[in-house]
Amino acid sequence: MTTNIGISKGNRESVVNTLSKILADEFVLYTKTRNAHWNVEGIDFYEKHKFFETQFEQIDDIIDNIAERIRLLGHYAPATLKSFLSLSQLSETTPIHNNSMAYIKELLSDHETIIIYLRKNINQFADDFNDLGTSDFITGLMQEHEKMAWFLRSHI
Repeated sequence: MTTNIGISKGNRESVVNTLSKILADEFVLYTKTRNAHWNVEGIDFYEKHKFFETQFEQIDDIIDNIAERIRLLGHYAPATLKSFLSLSQLSETTPIHNNSMAYIKELLSDHETIIIYLRKNINQFADDFNDLGTSDFITGLMQEHEKMAWFLRSHI
């Protein structure tokens, strides 16, 4: 059935292309945060193990919401590791050391990259593609990432 929500097919495709990149970034960030949760070492192990768990659970919810947003716009969400890696602007690198500070700095950088990309697209979704819903949606995502970045930054 055709999606008829007041946004042209071309505009929906443009929005979905950007959302797919955001989804890929989120999935790479989720994986890196899981890695930190599993592999962190040091005197602060338990505290950081739980901290990273809280963050990857938040990102998991974000991933699901982005995929659902893509679906409600009438498209299929990318859902393979290969597609995520080809769409993401984040690298799959991990810190040389498994201490919490190395993981925190790497994850903070990734959150900040996502925040900048989201901020760049808020007005474009509203003004260029007539999609206020997605503009509002990614504003909320940006705020979530700003808070997660603040929590990471507070450990440095």
